[in-house]
Amino acid sequence: MRRRVVITGIGVASCAGIGSDAFFDGICGPAPDGERRVGDFDPARWFDAKEARRTDRFAQLSVASAEMALEDAGPVGVDPDRAGVVFGTGVGGMTTLQQQITVLVERGPRFVSPFLVPMMMGNAGAAAISMRLGWRGPCETVVTACAAGTQSIGNAFRLIAYGRLDAAIAGGAEAVLEPVAGRPPIGQVAFKNMTALSTSGVSRPFDVRRDGFVIAEGGAALVLEELEHARHRGARIHAELLGAASTADAYHITAPAPEGAGARSCMELALEDAGIAPGEVAHVNAHGTSTPLNDLAEAQAIEKVFGSASPPVTSIKGVTGHALAAAGAIEAVAVVLTLERGLIPPTAGLEQLDPEVHLDVVTGSPRPFTPGPVLSNSFGFGGHNGCLVIAPAPA
Repeated sequence: MRRRVVITGIGVASCAGIGSDAFFDGICGPAPDGERRVGDFDPARWFDAKEARRTDRFAQLSVASAEMALEDAGPVGVDPDRAGVVFGTGVGGMTTLQQQITVLVERGPRFVSPFLVPMMMGNAGAAAISMRLGWRGPCETVVTACAAGTQSIGNAFRLIAYGRLDAAIAGGAEAVLEPVAGRPPIGQVAFKNMTALSTSGVSRPFDVRRDGFVIAEGGAALVLEELEHARHRGARIHAELLGAASTADAYHITAPAPEGAGARSCMELALEDAGIAPGEVAHVNAHGTSTPLNDLAEAQAIEKVFGSASPPVTSIKGVTGHALAAAGAIEAVAVVLTLERGLIPPTAGLEQLDPEVHLDVVTGSPRPFTPGPVLSNSFGFGGHNGCLVIAPAPA
């Protein structure tokens, strides 16, 4: 029999706030102006000066969010061989790579840092978390673009559900907004040149005027445990992870499949994995990036899964922007807090619903609801799709 998996700790560092309370207040409020950076993030809270210098910002955000989640969970008391880490990123230490290429060009090979490789590698965040904790179970990194955070949580869920682990930390982190030697960050420039970014600088999920996403940084983590292990240690349980799914569009490197075919399949498989029918879903946390193609394809997919009467839908990217591989993990934290507070955050930036979007999208102010299973979606470049089903904590 498959074991039940619960969420006992949450940690988040986002432009909407650091820590659960500040973050939820942030996603229930108006969108911030300017870049979606974690402006008040201080690595000194988690790293000494030497460690900070030798750790790329994405890995700093990985460790910080994991440490906050563990602090929230309390002493997990798990066998280190049965505890693991699954963390996602899209481009890892791209900032460090850009910095060191600049050094190579401007100063020469002798001055390139010997720490370049361990700082830039995508698995640096997951490795740093496992080494801090001494957790010796699977330590893995998922690199599936904007689906990576969600798929990391799904993969960790399965490791616990099928008996390999008793506890895991799962999530994602991304940081691509650091200027380098007075030059703009190369990742942001590349997204701009492919016309993926909003020219207005406003994230408007599902709005008829949407013109691209607003790039962001951030990190988020969940502590997952087998239900009886959590109960035995007297843990506070935030929510239960009922199911997860992963599919591929197998269609195009950046564009979604027509009418969201891959997204639809992923949602249906996640609900099947959770053992629930579409009519039992109380809310959908959408990927909702504010790009013309993604929002329409996702809306069409949701409508096909749920019919004309969809559950309430929201996208928090109106506030958080799009934190790429971290987005799904940040949104999983948002779902947990939504369930605990009985409030669905509104879709900031949405003022004129696209007439082709036939969904009940929450706007204006937080909407009270009766907590029930929530479907959380993430879809990434390469045609990667990931969905989670998160429900209120079991009695």
